[in-house]
Amino acid sequence: MGKPKLKLRLQTTITLLVCIVVVMALFVTEILITNRISQETRKVQEEKATDIARIVAQSSIVIMGLQNKKAEKDIQSFANDLKRSTHVEFIVVMDMNGLRKSHPNRHLLGLHFVGGDEGPVLKGKEHISTAKGTLGLSLRSFVPVFDEKNKQIGAVAVGISLEKVNQAIAQSRKIILIGVGVGILVGVLGALFLARKIKAILFGLEPSEVAKLLEERSAMLQSTKEGILAVDQVGITTLVNNEGVRLLQIAGVDGPFLGRKIDDYMPNSRLSTVLVTGEALLDQEQEINHITVLTNRVPVIVKGKIVGAIATFREKTEIKELAEQLTGVKLYAEALRTQSHEFMNKLHVISGLIHMKDYQMVSSYITKIVNHQQSEVEFVVSRFKDPVLAGFILGKLSFARENGCELIIAGEGFLPEPLHQETTHEVVTILGNLIDNALDAVADCPLKKVTLRFDYYDETLVLEVHDTGPGIDEEVRNSLCVKGYSTKGENRGIGLFLVQRSLEKLAGKVEIYSQKGKGSTFIVTFPYKSKQE
Repeated sequence: MGKPKLKLRLQTTITLLVCIVVVMALFVTEILITNRISQETRKVQEEKATDIARIVAQSSIVIMGLQNKKAEKDIQSFANDLKRSTHVEFIVVMDMNGLRKSHPNRHLLGLHFVGGDEGPVLKGKEHISTAKGTLGLSLRSFVPVFDEKNKQIGAVAVGISLEKVNQAIAQSRKIILIGVGVGILVGVLGALFLARKIKAILFGLEPSEVAKLLEERSAMLQSTKEGILAVDQVGITTLVNNEGVRLLQIAGVDGPFLGRKIDDYMPNSRLSTVLVTGEALLDQEQEINHITVLTNRVPVIVKGKIVGAIATFREKTEIKELAEQLTGVKLYAEALRTQSHEFMNKLHVISGLIHMKDYQMVSSYITKIVNHQQSEVEFVVSRFKDPVLAGFILGKLSFARENGCELIIAGEGFLPEPLHQETTHEVVTILGNLIDNALDAVADCPLKKVTLRFDYYDETLVLEVHDTGPGIDEEVRNSLCVKGYSTKGENRGIGLFLVQRSLEKLAGKVEIYSQKGKGSTFIVTFPYKSKQE
């Protein structure tokens, strides 16, 4: 038999791990961070030298001194005063020949700049270099000097001793080493405290025992036939079981879900509300794209504090996708009601003419109604071969007349009957809502005109609804198809949402064009297979 594996206790494991991590951190810090600090320290010194050089180059004393021989002596005093206050190695102002106009050693004034790195600045280019001059090895920043006409008249060199730079780097390195050393000591003490704290949080259980409990919990969650989704206190998804993933995928919600904010992929989950209020929402219907689920949402409360929320949900296929309001069934009924109302109005006119015994007018009126009705019916039936769709269009024509609006049907050729009956329902839903919205838009306009244009070609149907209404503001167009969004008041905002959903089922799209004061145009395009084909 083999020897049993040595199992370290949690406290011992954490202590050893922290010590190893801290030592490794010391090693990495020495190699990487120290090098980084060296670069940053050098960069700070370079920026300091450049800033001072720019200040000198823009000084009126320097500019005037380079232009006027009499004012040249002021450059030396100005540069030395600034050198003492900024603690740099030297500030040298030179003319275009490289001759010094200022230097810490006044005996070197008028002599050529030493180092051989002044060439680029005399050509108008700022640069930084490291070179050895009369004061030793130094880091140098060069800045050109320009006059009022932007003509270069000289240059400024500011130097910082590399010894001082190296001293600053060494000081920073020493502080890091001290900090890391203290970190090792604090880390060991913290490891001991952390191990005891974790042991208490885990109710005295060892990691292997916790792992076993976690496996059992996971098996139970994954085996349930109800979708389970959990979020933490900020709404980040922490758990979704297999059934939950399946239902979300059926609804067209793409994963992965773990680590994502719940509102990013399911805005209507209302788990964020539960996190804020702490109140459970039980046995409520929720629509996830095209499926309806029955869901329970409850907060997770630990020691009186909300630390998360859990939603359990299951598909509710016996509930219809939406109420009958503003669906195809509602639209069919509305069309029939409109035709009945219009017919009753005409009967009232005929009845009044009979009471007046104006039989000639009765005959003329009936003939006119019959001719108009027959002409209208023949026109619509010849254009729309689907009897349900034709009847619906006739109803909308009557509805428009009843509301004092003109509805024009335009389009070349005819629209054949669809291959699938479900297509008719979706087309009626799309047209019904677009025409109703268009009629609402022109209700208060001087010109009350709505145009329906259709174009069928290559198994593709294009429907265009144009109105002469006031137009739609550009900032609200992108929100028109959001469920519940409306500019007409409360309990509205369903129509265009239904249009968008019907187009998703038909694999179609909608385009919206609108101009203030010149009306709006909605164009929908989707595949349309006919029985003839």
